[in-house]
Amino acid sequence: MADQSQSKIIEDNPIGDGLDTLRTSFSLTCEDKGLSYLSDSLDQLGQKDLQNLAIPFLVSLWTLPASGLLLSKTGRGPLQDDLLRLICAVASDDFGFDCIKPLLSAALADKPDDALIWNQVYHAIAESTPPPKAVASSLQQTSSLTITSQYRKQVDDILERELGPIVAGLKIASKAVFEKCTGGSNPIFRIEEGWQGWPKNADPDGVFGWLADLSDKLAVLAEDQTPIPSRQRRPLVNPNKHIESHVGKRGLSVGFVDEPKSRKDPIRPQILVPGELRSNRFADNALEAWLDLGRYARNVFATQNTRRFTLGFTICGSFMRVWEFDRLGGIASEEFNINKEGLVFVFTILGFLWMNGEELGFDPTIRTENGQQVIKIKRNGSTERLIIDEIIKRADRIAGRATTCWKAHHEEEPQRPLVIKDSWQYPEDDEGEFLREATSRNIVNVSRYYYHETIYINGKNDIQYGIRKGLDTRGARDYRPERLTSSPNTSSCTNHKVQRLSSQTSITSPRRKRPRLAPLTKVGSSASPNRVHRRVILRDYGKPIYEASSLAALLSALEGCIDGHESLYKVGILHRDISIYNLMINEDNENPSWPSFLIDLDLAIEGVAEEGLVVGTRAFMAIGVLYGETHTFMHDLESFFWVLFWLCIHYNGPGKHVGQTEFHTWNHETGGKLADLKKGMVSDEGDFIRMAEKNFTPYYQPLVIWANKLRRKVFPDGKRWKWKNLELYSSMREILREAQEDPTVLGVY
Repeated sequence: MADQSQSKIIEDNPIGDGLDTLRTSFSLTCEDKGLSYLSDSLDQLGQKDLQNLAIPFLVSLWTLPASGLLLSKTGRGPLQDDLLRLICAVASDDFGFDCIKPLLSAALADKPDDALIWNQVYHAIAESTPPPKAVASSLQQTSSLTITSQYRKQVDDILERELGPIVAGLKIASKAVFEKCTGGSNPIFRIEEGWQGWPKNADPDGVFGWLADLSDKLAVLAEDQTPIPSRQRRPLVNPNKHIESHVGKRGLSVGFVDEPKSRKDPIRPQILVPGELRSNRFADNALEAWLDLGRYARNVFATQNTRRFTLGFTICGSFMRVWEFDRLGGIASEEFNINKEGLVFVFTILGFLWMNGEELGFDPTIRTENGQQVIKIKRNGSTERLIIDEIIKRADRIAGRATTCWKAHHEEEPQRPLVIKDSWQYPEDDEGEFLREATSRNIVNVSRYYYHETIYINGKNDIQYGIRKGLDTRGARDYRPERLTSSPNTSSCTNHKVQRLSSQTSITSPRRKRPRLAPLTKVGSSASPNRVHRRVILRDYGKPIYEASSLAALLSALEGCIDGHESLYKVGILHRDISIYNLMINEDNENPSWPSFLIDLDLAIEGVAEEGLVVGTRAFMAIGVLYGETHTFMHDLESFFWVLFWLCIHYNGPGKHVGQTEFHTWNHETGGKLADLKKGMVSDEGDFIRMAEKNFTPYYQPLVIWANKLRRKVFPDGKRWKWKNLELYSSMREILREAQEDPTVLGVY
């Protein structure tokens, strides 16, 4: 985003009384501790005091319209997503508050400056964010944890949509079971008092014991009502059960599991329905129970690689909510009182006990047969069985594309690896069609197409109708703590959306791959966002280039990937996302995949790129792209240089990441500032060599001279190319080939 656009957003969406909570809390804290009401007093506060100041303030910023309109410095989402991650970081015990004190000071100033406050927000996020993980860029740009709305109707509105064909039987059974609960000389539920044995003060340990006991009783009472064979499913407590939230409230994480006696750790894949127990009814808010349940649900998604959605619940005091988490975020029922609405509670618990795998959110197209996960596809008129060998990568957050990759093989060709890639894409995107067309043009050193499909479950392929069953959340109350709003009438920004990095108007090529950084809905739009479940299967399998077994192997792989890029370009396709995560190497002689190859055409286009549209993985973007130039093959070739540069600094051997360096801020700098940094780094040969000798790890020191030779070609006379030069492909390959013959390079393994 241009600085002018950012300034306009800040000007049009003032923080206003969003600072009131912080300023009031700080005043009370200073008074309590006998400190002056000066920002310098922040240095005299302990971690708990700083947490209690920072977290409500950050949540207040999170709810403001500006946070949904300002872009993350990664260029791949709204600032709002980064703020939520910062809130989670601040809540941890080991968070360093030095990075956030400038933000608090700016907000506590006598005359607070909105622009300065938002700049300090960016600074705090950058300082608290670890370097990028070794995951595919498509995971990085779309994954986030967001809880989008709270649905204000009865709890069964959510459950009924997931229970499907058993809902009628469940309603009848619930009524029959509830009548048994209220009957007899010693009923376990009394209309005036509620449930028998309900623990005093709703202590989480007591509530869990009560819930486990009551679940057993309800299962027994429902034995003659069960519409399907009864499962051995009961609630189980998390062994790391006692959690201390950032506001000092004690809670308990629980979950419904199958056969709990044989499973000791519910964080592992067997957790079916996660839950969060709190003794205080008022912990039912975004800062406490909701956020902790969201973390728990995120763990469920991350460890269960066939999950499409997950149900969950919170019990705060005697008040319960049912939640549904999917790749659009999370929705919740209105709270209900367990001890007042006994029938609703029975309906809920029996639902949790009786649901099958599909109703609980597991993908029914991935089946377990003879201890193996199997996917069946219809290809070329025949049914094929693909055996999943292992998980390659699973997104560890809830909302977004949620890309999952598996290594697999055809049951009749175990020697030929395949890669299965599932993701939740916007309806207008179809990566599979693009890959099929690219493969048909006989390109080399690019992952080849095998098959693709849109996944239909019960005739539906999306979230809005396939998972949420048409549940309309547009009028729902947004995820945000009401106590932090400035007034009861403050309007909630229910439809915060990520804005585009630049205009995408005047698109003329109907076959162009258009990157989607956000749904096409705009602020104030009545349309609901949606995602579609798609599956792409590829014929090439390898490991990321940073795991190359030697320097020579890495240089050879770089050369091969440049070949692949040129092959794509010759048929009119521009990759636009060259990064360490999208360059692969295959050193297995038994593997028929390309020896090295490009993956992930998610941001690729056919034809001419749109002017001013900035896409890619920020640390590896070309200087011109960061300045807003129209993306060309020359920019991608420059990105290959930055890939080598990054590897030499951040790895000290095959796959051995060294941790954060001074360059990790590249992932968060604004485009113009990062472009200036890069330009200054390559403009003078002597300076570049000194910098490389200082920062390249010992393993990569032999490449200092070769990185500099590449710099000379990519930046002649220390400057950027001003025109297109196809000979740059061969020039870069020639240097890489020469480097592979260097004795100092050959001696490093």
